[in-house]
Amino acid sequence: MDFAFSLFGKILKVGFQPDIITFNTLIKGLCVNGKVKEALHFHDHVISLGFHLDQVSYGTLINGLCKMGKTTEALQVLRKIDGKLVNTDVVMYSTIIDSLCKDKLVTEAYVLYSEMITKRISPDVVTFSALIYGFCIVGQLKEAFGLFHEMVLKNINPDVYTFNILVDAFCKEGNTKEAKNVIAMMMKEGVIPDVVTYGSLMDGYCLVNKVNKAKHVLSLISRMGLTPNANSYNIIINGFCKIKMVDEALNLFNEMCCRGIAPDKMHDRGQHANVITYNSFLHALCKNHQVDKAIAFVKKIKDHGIQPYINTYNILIDGLCKEVRLENAQVIFQDLLIKGYKVTVWTYNIMINGLCLEGLFDQAMILLEKMEENGCIPDVVTYETIIRALFKNDENDRAEKLLREMIARGLL
Repeated sequence: MDFAFSLFGKILKVGFQPDIITFNTLIKGLCVNGKVKEALHFHDHVISLGFHLDQVSYGTLINGLCKMGKTTEALQVLRKIDGKLVNTDVVMYSTIIDSLCKDKLVTEAYVLYSEMITKRISPDVVTFSALIYGFCIVGQLKEAFGLFHEMVLKNINPDVYTFNILVDAFCKEGNTKEAKNVIAMMMKEGVIPDVVTYGSLMDGYCLVNKVNKAKHVLSLISRMGLTPNANSYNIIINGFCKIKMVDEALNLFNEMCCRGIAPDKMHDRGQHANVITYNSFLHALCKNHQVDKAIAFVKKIKDHGIQPYINTYNILIDGLCKEVRLENAQVIFQDLLIKGYKVTVWTYNIMINGLCLEGLFDQAMILLEKMEENGCIPDVVTYETIIRALFKNDENDRAEKLLREMIARGLL
């Protein structure tokens, strides 16, 4: 942006007249780089110099404000320019409607939509999709379908994104029957369902514990000539884990890895998409007393070049402690400290609970002190874990001393 503005200065210096493309490019550049405030200042400067901007300029500013979560300011810009500087258009209205709907302000969004109609600004597929999404996320599916039918009556063809919103809404309510009806409707209209469509359907089946039906949809995706992604597998893996069918989940995970999906997607999406899946695996394995399999699983994901988060290790340490394998848990805990992991209060609480279960109160107290040395502040759970264990083992004096300390810290 600095070089861009240097060139802009050069244009002025040599006596050339910048045109609307110059201004719009600079405004877009500022907005894309999150410098919306600077874009607005630049707008004011341009206007003060006697230049005029167009609908693209103001559409870009409104979009930039909405992307920054400043919907109110975007609406103010709309009001400021309306009929004075330029004529407002469908892009400006749709952008603000979309932003309002994402904030669940669907009533305000619908008022703006009605204003569009009054001004004879024709809504498009983007406008309707934004409104339908807004009504769906606040649970007003009847109103969402009303808008869908209004859209069709206006001869505006819904696209795959519009249909996916409705499929997802029904699936989130566990209503897979209606979701399938929407999919049938979209196919009748010549709109081809995509991986997202089937992902929502799989989610819906898993929500009502029909995981085998979800798995059938996964196989259907491939037969339809689509390529399942990491999310497609994650949905079913999580579904199997929730109903404690861990072996089925592991088979799917292996299939996912064999197809080269897991590692690529992990890197592309910064690991966030799959961490829930991995943690679901570990929870399920540990709850089913299969801690050795859990350890092997963590090793396997590391072999794929994926570094687990601290919460993944927390689940594993907790599973080991509950299986009375404190020494193994301590080895992992010490390894985390050595490798510089940001160990959380939860990690310490798990270890302290493990030590207390073994009656190792002195070690638990030492770990309590080390928490603070390592910049981790003990919480209510930390103190309650040790106090409860001390009282249970008739160590009343030590328990009462800790209780007083807890009160002094304002934790009780």
